Amino acid sequence: MNPNLLIYNGGLILPGTQLQAQADRAAAGFEQLGLRAGDTVAVMLRNDVPYLELMLALNQLGIHLVAVNWHFQAEEAAYVLRDSGAQALVIHADLWPTLAPAVPPDVRVLVVPTPQEIIDAYGLAPAPLPDQALQWAQWRDGFAPSMTPPVPSPGSMLYTSGTTGRPKAVMRLPGTPPQHEGTMRVRAMASHAREGMRTALVGPLYHAGPNTAARVALRLAERIVVLPRFDAEQLLRTIEQHRLTHLSLVPVMLVRLLKLPREVRERYDLSSLENVTHGGSPCAPEVRRAIIDWWGPIVNETYGSTEIGLVTMVSAQEWLQRPGTAGRPFPGTSVRILGPEGQILPPGETGEIYVDPGDNALPFTYRNDAAARQAIERDGHITNGDMGYLDADGYLYVTDRKRDMVISGGVNIYPAEIEHVLVTHPEVADCAVFGIPDAEYGEALAAAVVRSPGSSLDAEQVRDWMRQRMAGYKVPRHVEFHAALPREGMGKVFKNQLRAPHWERAGRRI
Repeated sequence: MNPNLLIYNGGLILPGTQLQAQADRAAAGFEQLGLRAGDTVAVMLRNDVPYLELMLALNQLGIHLVAVNWHFQAEEAAYVLRDSGAQALVIHADLWPTLAPAVPPDVRVLVVPTPQEIIDAYGLAPAPLPDQALQWAQWRDGFAPSMTPPVPSPGSMLYTSGTTGRPKAVMRLPGTPPQHEGTMRVRAMASHAREGMRTALVGPLYHAGPNTAARVALRLAERIVVLPRFDAEQLLRTIEQHRLTHLSLVPVMLVRLLKLPREVRERYDLSSLENVTHGGSPCAPEVRRAIIDWWGPIVNETYGSTEIGLVTMVSAQEWLQRPGTAGRPFPGTSVRILGPEGQILPPGETGEIYVDPGDNALPFTYRNDAAARQAIERDGHITNGDMGYLDADGYLYVTDRKRDMVISGGVNIYPAEIEHVLVTHPEVADCAVFGIPDAEYGEALAAAVVRSPGSSLDAEQVRDWMRQRMAGYKVPRHVEFHAALPREGMGKVFKNQLRAPHWERAGRRI
């Protein structure tokens, strides 16, 4: 940890030394509960300082931090608690009433008061502490700091998004010293992290990208600003106020920044920025080009997954020479493109992406589902279901998710390509493209569109605009309008929720 670290969270300014002292006390508390290396503690918090304390405390003891999506309803969260075997749960006060009836009786619950900045950011009612609740800070401060020597950390146990079926827990295995070193080295390379950087935690910490960014920041940063949620203008204001140097974002955040009125975008001094890394989902080429035009050649992209970790990266300069690429693999990482029969495909041919991270990531299994882990591996290479191709120089291009691919009249269509074009329409605030049943073609393309404020855009105008920019078979036959799309905190659209009504009406799922 940087000895000069300061953490800003709303009106709170906390020295890093105090954060570490609080984490050491929390570690002693978990030891007193009987927890040891390999055990699990569930964390259902929005972005808040206690999350950082828990990262440090559980790291020290080698305990898995089970990152629970705070959007989950009671049964979803209860499933994670049961599946992970969590012995303790740390939760914000406003989330507790919904979850309380579903928490197993043997799970020790520690409640964090919901801070005012989170109440304001989400428009919540004040949340009093439950009767007889163990309050996090009071419990933590009842212990002397732990003196246990740190052990290699397994990091966070992250659950896949669960867009189909139950989510699976990606559980890191102990690994080797080179794998621990390689994991942190690649994380730092991906964000051009340096000692003394200044950053903000923008995305939700239950997600792999922000979770990783927070861990890097805790090691290297001299200033961390904890933001309760993403707000485009608030982020610009924060960059100027704190002279931020490094950021980790996702494409939907870039889109919303670019949709700000020009006078708002030009109001803030962003000259302190040295590096902005985005990943988590494909980024529309026009969005990428526009953000580079605005912020300069400091906007880099990474590609990876919860299971495999970071796989590739590409600088702004490289991307401008090869628009659409996700970059080349990190040194020591192997990427293959496999066909339907498992054959290795030559450059330029699209297939399923398989990766062997080597010493750049800790090994993993799916907790309680070793068969699912085995099913995604071929010859030491692992897939997360993404489709893409490598060019002759080894640059990776990700076309879409295998499960999102639409087969219409025998033609493979990749919705991400269409979304990249549609989102640049000046009257489109958000969009998603997916397959719906079609009696003639098997599947047809549908687009869910969120209009920009004040727009009266209609379906035929959308199709006319798309026809001017894409082949006719890629133009959605069905266009529906929504007030908002069902997105999780890092921007991923739950397309199953958009598809479901169409397939239910058709009486089939394929």
